[in-house]
Amino acid sequence: MKIRVQFYAQLRDLIGTRELEVDLSEGANVGDLLETVYAKQPALRVHDKSILTGSGVEFVDRSYKLEPGEEIAIMPPVQGG
Repeated sequence: MKIRVQFYAQLRDLIGTRELEVDLSEGANVGDLLETVYAKQPALRVHDKSILTGSGVEFVDRSYKLEPGEEIAIMPPVQGG
């Protein structure tokens, strides 16, 4: 199944792209997606502990089961002022 991954803020700047399309097997979760993304963009792995993931308008954890065609946002921690 194809998943569209969007990158935000300094993570986007780090890898030089706004989005990737990732092909995963049926039943994959966000953890599987992140491992696939890290294989393609190894510079992101050092941020693994602080990365936030979202689907739609909700944050999701690594066990969140993905659906075909879903869009997942990968972003740095929310910073306030």
